[in-house]
Formats: sequence, structure tokens, C-alpha cells
Amino acid sequence: MQKKNLLILFLLFSLLETAFAQKSHTISGFIREKGSKEQLIGVNIYIPNSNIGTTSNTYGFYSLTIPARDSLTLVFSFVGYHQVIKKLCFRKDIEQNIELESANQLAEVTVSAKRQEDRVSDSPQMSVIELPINQIKKIPTLLGEKDVLKVLQLMPGVQKGSEGQAGIYVRGGGPDQNLIILDDAVVYNANHLFGFFSTFNGDALKSVELTKAGFPARFGGRLSSVIELNMKDGNKEKLEGEGGIGLISSRLVLDGPIRLKKNAPAKASFLVSGRRTYLDAITRPILAARQAGSDETQTGGYFFQDFNAKLNYEISNKDKVYLSGYFGKDKFNAIGKTPTSSNEGGINWGNYTTTFRWNHLFSQKLFSNTSLILSNYQFNIEAKESSINTTTNVTRNYQLAYQSGIRDYSFKYDFDFFPNQFHAIKFGLQSIFHRFTPSAIILRDTQRQLSENRATPINTIESGVYIEDVWQPISKLKFNVGLRISHYKTDSTYYLRPEPRVAMAYKINKDLALKASFAQMNQYIHLLSNTGLGLPTDLWVPATNRIAPQNSKQWAIGLAQDLDKQGLTLTLESYYKRMDNIVSYKEGASFLSLNSPNGAAQEDWQSKIIDGNGYSYGVEFLVQKKVGRFSGWVGYTWSKTRWKFAELNFGQAFYPRYDRRHDASVVGIYELSKRITLSATWVYGTGNALTIPVAEYVGYYSTVSQNNGTINWRSFRVNEYGEKNSFRAEPYHRLDVGLQFHKKMRRHERTWDFSFYNVYNRKNPFFYIVGSNLQNNSLFGGIPTRGEGEKLVLKRYSLFPFIPSFSYNFKF
Repeated sequence: MQKKNLLILFLLFSLLETAFAQKSHTISGFIREKGSKEQLIGVNIYIPNSNIGTTSNTYGFYSLTIPARDSLTLVFSFVGYHQVIKKLCFRKDIEQNIELESANQLAEVTVSAKRQEDRVSDSPQMSVIELPINQIKKIPTLLGEKDVLKVLQLMPGVQKGSEGQAGIYVRGGGPDQNLIILDDAVVYNANHLFGFFSTFNGDALKSVELTKAGFPARFGGRLSSVIELNMKDGNKEKLEGEGGIGLISSRLVLDGPIRLKKNAPAKASFLVSGRRTYLDAITRPILAARQAGSDETQTGGYFFQDFNAKLNYEISNKDKVYLSGYFGKDKFNAIGKTPTSSNEGGINWGNYTTTFRWNHLFSQKLFSNTSLILSNYQFNIEAKESSINTTTNVTRNYQLAYQSGIRDYSFKYDFDFFPNQFHAIKFGLQSIFHRFTPSAIILRDTQRQLSENRATPINTIESGVYIEDVWQPISKLKFNVGLRISHYKTDSTYYLRPEPRVAMAYKINKDLALKASFAQMNQYIHLLSNTGLGLPTDLWVPATNRIAPQNSKQWAIGLAQDLDKQGLTLTLESYYKRMDNIVSYKEGASFLSLNSPNGAAQEDWQSKIIDGNGYSYGVEFLVQKKVGRFSGWVGYTWSKTRWKFAELNFGQAFYPRYDRRHDASVVGIYELSKRITLSATWVYGTGNALTIPVAEYVGYYSTVSQNNGTINWRSFRVNEYGEKNSFRAEPYHRLDVGLQFHKKMRRHERTWDFSFYNVYNRKNPFFYIVGSNLQNNSLFGGIPTRGEGEKLVLKRYSLFPFIPSFSYNFKF
């Protein structure tokens, strides 16, 4: 079967090459960073004063085939690097590898009239945001943690969840509708500290790209966005390190060459990165001090840790292999002991991924990448109790463990084909074997003589084949046209669905382009969530014969302009997205029911959920500056999202929790000098849509004591709720300020980073409760009533006041 697939692919390549054949030559090669040999992604390669050009792919490879000529001038440009101009004799095919040198940002006080390195008007893709890593490191943070996902929340079309949360909601979609990829591996839970920080260590990353619409055909499996992250390959010239010490965690990255022969150029390199909190170490002595002299002891704590590693080896000029992995874990536990009993409970969750990739260059026009990927996410809850009856001297042991998770084994085979300057074709295939464990129960109870070990694994296969072409039929018009065929199978149920994609850009003039896109997406896995916060208690479950796959269709149109003299890019977009078969819990349902010892094992998750549909539309504006002493962006979004489920809100449409009418962000980074960097962010957002009680009813009932016949009155209160999410929380806004002090030492650089979160101490709502405006309720004849002057009020609680923090960062 493998040989048959390879034969088909090579026949396709041969036909395409024949169709595009003409008297032309090809220039190709790899683009690397000078001083580290790090391969650079997305470098622009173009012929000056023309519309002919290309970009380097994920592995730094580029290829440009154009009609033969005596000489050729090519420009290589990339944000944050000095431009390289090459004048070449072009009478035959050329292999030209390029090294770009990192630019001194402080020297770029003005931007010359030359072509800007990152022109949004030239690409057919729209709704794509690339974040320079150096900008991410300069933005003020909460508790000193540089967080990639929180920076993405500052972009138009991307909403955050609750305050401080790292979860993202793109154009009306849920957190499960974001495809998060780290070196080709899917990361299912990208959160640490119950969602307050993401799992990605920015020091280990090379690139971050967010796609919100017009998805290229090579991506599939999610409805709302693709977040593609690539780790650094490792320095091939020298050993270097980078790290930091913050208030709650410390981190360290080491990378360097691996030389197989002494004094020979390195063909291999490595990278290792680690990060860990010390919250557990801080709380341990506090707990011990509080319990001094007591018979009862309580210990526990929380920590998270993550580890990244990567190896790469250049077998030859045509073959390179990579091995990379991520390993992350969160653990919260509490242990209590007395002379006659002990109890222990905890929650832990984590991801690990492993990716093996092989790059092969068949020719100057055909590049391939083969990937073998393992991705695993596991969530566990455990409770243990042990007690001794001092009268009978009988020991009771009780254990309850709940597990859920998802494990993927994936195979990808991708090709980049560059026939001429009018076409850049990508095609390939992918297959994923999913193993879901929505619930696994271990129960032991010696007193009740209960023993159970039940798991409910579900195996599915998700596959896709695709082809896409960046096609330029005329000088002012460029398309990215693609088709993906997705296939999914579980038990006797299977789905086969086409997913057409198209994006186009028409150049109105050299700096202004009109863009439009359409994409149809299918999602064969669902995330069941009670809160929408992206917590580890959320469950990943597959589409089945009872639960259909999610589907979306999204249209977008907009303008993109480059203002070269100011170094600015400006985009204005509007979109409409339709979502079908989105899922939600039924009213009152939960991921885990413990009403009885066996309850969790006996319930089927499929019986707890319902499906519905939704739509979202909006307008987004972004003006961005990536280079110069002053950089940053201003973003604004106006949007509206509605969901509809037959069994929720009496079948009427409602606003989901994170629907926001207005969302704005202003980010500025200013290099005061070579030693001082000032940064600030201001955000504003319409309040969340919530469901709160609109009325309260008090009732009572009586019971008769069996001992003396006394009548006892007991009360109860019942809340009445209106339409779902009909209440709007107060608007959210805050200002953060950051200040960095840099100093180059003899052998290393050091940076003191000070961040000031919520500078004007805005009491933003984190949650609301309905309660009495008085401390105690009045009683009359044993029956509770509302006393004089007492009434129900809505109480707001805030989580993060003004918070200063600092960290010490170093690089050598």
C-alpha cells in the first residue's frame, strides 16, 4: 500500500512538471540565521519591482522557477533581520543558501522607502497573524510569566475567557475548536495552573502563527483557528543558554551543536528546555506552622512543570531528520492524617508529545516531509481514605480513581512543489489513530466489599488528503485554492466529507489589496465543558453514530494595506461563520456523577449531551508595527455570536458566555535606549453573558420528632431563572505596564523585568452571586423571612487587583 501511494504521488508530480514545463531555471536553497544556523520560516524572497516572489517554508526551504535570463537580482528579507540582495548569473539552475543576520532594532529609527519585510497586501491569505517572539518577551505579564496564548488574546477576533485565563475563543468558537500544533503534534490541553498559564515556554519557540479564516487545505480537524508553534532547532555554532527566575517559577533553555568530528562543522544540534513552579515549596512551611502542636497534620500543594527537547541531524544536503518532544504535568494534592485515619486526594493532568520528522529534497522543485507523531493527554482524580475502628480494631480502606484522556498515533506525508513563478503547490495526506478514554473508574471499598475496575476506551481513525495551490494568473491577482477530503471511522460509523478552501487577493495598487476567503471545516472530536474555562475536568470525546461531527462554513472579506514609510500594516476584515452540530451538556449534567459509589461508572457520557448550531459575525481592525524603536499594534473587534439548542433555553437562541460586542486592545513597546525598554497594554471588552436568578421563592415544611412529638420547621429557597445568559457583566478593562533593564556583561546578558498588572486597580468582575444585603436573615416563629430593609442583591467578586511582579532573565 505504501509503495502504491508513493507511485501515485510521483505520477502526479511528473504530470504537473510536464504541464508547467518551459524554458526556465530554478533557484532554491535553505535560509538560516547567521551565527546559529537556525532555519528561518516565512522569509520573503522576491525580484525587485515585480510581483514575482515566494517565501521559505516551515523548514527554511525556498524554490523559485522563472524564465531563463542572463542575470537575476533577488532580495531576501525577514522581520528583525538585515536584508540581503543577491545579483546572480542565471543561465542554469542555482542552489543558493542564505544566512540572514539579526538586525539591531534600536538602529531602525526610521524605515526606508525600500520594500517592507512583511507585506500583508502581497499574500492571498487573510486572517493570519504572526507574532515575533521578541515582541512577546517585551509585553508586560501577570506574575512574570511570558505567555504566548495571552498575547494572542490581544489580537482582534480572539477573545479571552475569565480574567487571567489563557484559554482563547476565536470568532465565536469554543476552546475545543482551536487546533494547537507544536512541531506537528496536537496539544489537547494547553493550560497550566487551572488555565491561568499556557504550557508553552516562549524561550524555546521559534515562531507562532494564528490562522482565523481562509484555512489552507493542509489544515483540518477544527472549526475556528489553527495555532502553529515551532520550536527552535538548536544553535549549530556554539553552546548558548537562556532562562529566568520569577515569582512563581523558573525556566532554563540550553542549545548547542553536536559535532561528530572534532573541529568539523556541526551537522547536528540539540535543544533542552525546562520550567517548574515552586508554589508547593512556598506553601509547605506555612501549613506546617499552622498545625504545630496539633494531632492532625495536613500537607499538600500544587506545582506544574514542563520539559521540551529537540534533536536534529543533517544527513546530507538533501536529507535532514528531527526528533522533538514536549512533556508537561500539573499536580494538586492534599493529605490529612490523624492518629486513627488518613485521607488523600488530588488532581493531576498532563500532555506529552513526540515527533519524528524526515525532510527530503527530491529536486530543486520538490520538497517532502514525513512525520510520525505521538500525542497524549491524561487527566486523573484520585481519593483515598483509611481509618481504624478503635473498638473493633477493623481497618477500612477506600479508593476512588477517575481517569480520562486521549492518545493519538499520527502519520503525515507532505510535499511542496514549485513548478514556476505562477504556482506553489502543496499536497499530502495524514492519518490519525485516536484512542479516547472518556471515563475509567477504579473503586475499592473493603467495608462494603466493593471492587470495580472499569474503562470505556473508544478507538477511531481520522484521515485526510489535500492539495492546494498558490496561483497567480495575472500580476494583480493571487489565489490559494485547495481541497481537503476528510474521512472518519468509529465502529460501524464513518464519514467522508469534502472541505473546499479558497482565498484570494486582488492588488488595487502596489500597497493595497482586496481579500476574500471561504473555508469549510469538519471537526470529529468534541470537548465537553461545564464552565467553558478550558479546565482539565473537560472531557475529549469522539463523534459517534449518536453524536455527529461539528461542521462550519466561514466567509470573510477585507482590505490589507502596507504603509512602508511608516513601517505599518493595516487590515480591515468582516466575517460570517455558521457552526452546526456543536455540543453542550444538558442542563444539570456533569462530567462526573458521584451520587452513588457506582454512579460514575454506570453513566454514559453520550446521554448527558445535546447538539445544536450557532453563528457568529463581526468586523475586525488591526494596525501593526513590527520593527523599529517603537512597535506594537491597535486592534478592535465588533462581533455577535448566538447558539441554539433544542433542549436549552426553551429552544430559543442565546448568547454564549464569551460573546462580546466590543473588544479592543492597544499594545506599545518603546526602546528608550539600548538598556531600557518600556511597554504597556490596555484592553477593553464587553462583559460576559451570564445566567443569574431573577426571583427567589421561600418555602417551608414540617417534621415531627419521633422522641417527643415536637414539630420542627425547615425552610428551603428556590431561585427562578430567566432566559439563558440574558445578564451582561460589567465591561472589562485594565492597563498593564512593563519596564525592562538590559545590560550586556562580559560573557552574558541580563535583564531585570518589572511588570505592573492592572495599574489603576480596576475591580473587574470574576464571578457574581445573589445574596442578602444583610448579614443574617430575620426569623419569625422559626420560619425564615426577609427582614425589614432586607433584599436580594447581586454581589460582584474580583480576583486580580493591582499586582506588581518581577523576574530576572539571563542569556549567554
